[in-house]
Amino acid sequence: MTVALMWEARAVSGRGEELLAWARAQALDGTPLRREVLRAPQDRVLVITWWDADYDAELPELPEPDGDLVMRAVHRWRFESVAAH
Repeated sequence: MTVALMWEARAVSGRGEELLAWARAQALDGTPLRREVLRAPQDRVLVITWWDADYDAELPELPEPDGDLVMRAVHRWRFESVAAH
């Protein structure tokens, strides 16, 4: 099974590039099948990692950035891949 972990944060206004650099620099305890870093307006950063694991497996996740870098708590989601029709 493939599990995708999604991590999304919103930087304090004007600090989006700093948050993006911080997210890219975070090492994980393990190597995902794939890791993608995306950005969006309003200084938002999204990191998606894909793992070959059960849905409820304990997997490494990105931590919370320092409080002065983000506007709110990080949002996290977990999804599992489903077969295509």
